[in-house]
Amino acid sequence: MTSDWRLSTWGDEVSLEYGKALRGYQDGKLGIRVFGSNGPIGWTDKALAAGPGVILGRKGAYRGVHFSAEPFFVIDTAYYVQPKSEMDKRWLYYAIRHYKLGEIDDGSPIPSTTRAAVYVRELEVPPVSEQREIGRVLVALDDRINHNRILAANLERIARRLFKSWFVDFDPVRAKAAGEKPSGLVNDITALFPDRFAESELGEIPVGWKVGTLGNVCELNPETWSTKKHPDILEYIDLSNVKSGGIEEATSYRWDESPSRARRVLRCGDTIVGTVRPGNRSFALIATDGLTGSTGFAVLRPSHLHHREYLYLAATAEDAIERLAHLADGAAYPAVRPDVVTGAEVVLPNDEIMRQFSIITCPMFEQIAVCRNEASVLSSLRDLLLPRLISGKLRVEDAESLIEEAIA
Repeated sequence: MTSDWRLSTWGDEVSLEYGKALRGYQDGKLGIRVFGSNGPIGWTDKALAAGPGVILGRKGAYRGVHFSAEPFFVIDTAYYVQPKSEMDKRWLYYAIRHYKLGEIDDGSPIPSTTRAAVYVRELEVPPVSEQREIGRVLVALDDRINHNRILAANLERIARRLFKSWFVDFDPVRAKAAGEKPSGLVNDITALFPDRFAESELGEIPVGWKVGTLGNVCELNPETWSTKKHPDILEYIDLSNVKSGGIEEATSYRWDESPSRARRVLRCGDTIVGTVRPGNRSFALIATDGLTGSTGFAVLRPSHLHHREYLYLAATAEDAIERLAHLADGAAYPAVRPDVVTGAEVVLPNDEIMRQFSIITCPMFEQIAVCRNEASVLSSLRDLLLPRLISGKLRVEDAESLIEEAIA
């Protein structure tokens, strides 16, 4: 702690104010944000507290910490935090996270955070001017992380819409069948699509296309590490590390200390789909070499490079994941065999259309990978800097230098 910081207790610095019971917030669409113990849960038309403000979960297994820049309402499973003197609200938010106030448990059958348990805890308080600077640095990091995640999600949403338009709804074919020019397509690509349909076991599909399975455009689980062939160090990702296209930081293991499930060799361009509890949406498109996946993944390696984007989007479409969740067998450990993933029926266009789809969407997924990688790096940096800044072990100017180096 630096000389101008002071040692205090949470009870001397803040008051934890109870939220209030509220009806109908789930039906609201606009207005005042409503917060519960786990975060935003709905909308209402009247604020309980002025923004900016901090919300601390009070009841439940997970009691998060949340920030609202605008006026907000808090229901009775959470507190809103009122400083007793001038205090930067952003710094307060990060300080509560650092001191883990949401993890304090009073030992009752329903996990709860009580005022009495919080108020006696000590904290170190910097001058308000330094609070503002610490908050500014951490907010800038979080804003950039969120920007990258939102951009990645939007790009993937665009790619999925295009996939659905071309290969599920057959919009270009329908337009040509109606004597119209397909929207948004240049003439060379328009010419690749037929102008009529033919009957198939899946209903009407474009003439010249065929019904097949994902297995027609990929190889299933092509490589596995063995006791005779393996690296000394594994960069391992499990089902819990993967969610809806995103991959959290891999865990490094020595081979002889690695989990027995750490066996799937992953290459850039592979699609991985979780086969255990598939409804949890543990899937991703691998953007780099050097990773090892759990045997709980089905690894789909595209037969040709231009199958990559089609394969990923087809294997992880909403109806494909719902199919796997429906077919998952086992009450305690619902799962499907890997070949069930590749057995999904799909409509296959000719290779030139697949190639053009790849040319259009490949840059999107390259940018998605850049965004997710930067978000991951900055998240790790934030988690490193936050405790040091809040405790006074690192000054703001030094933190800014580290951030500049990481971004560069």
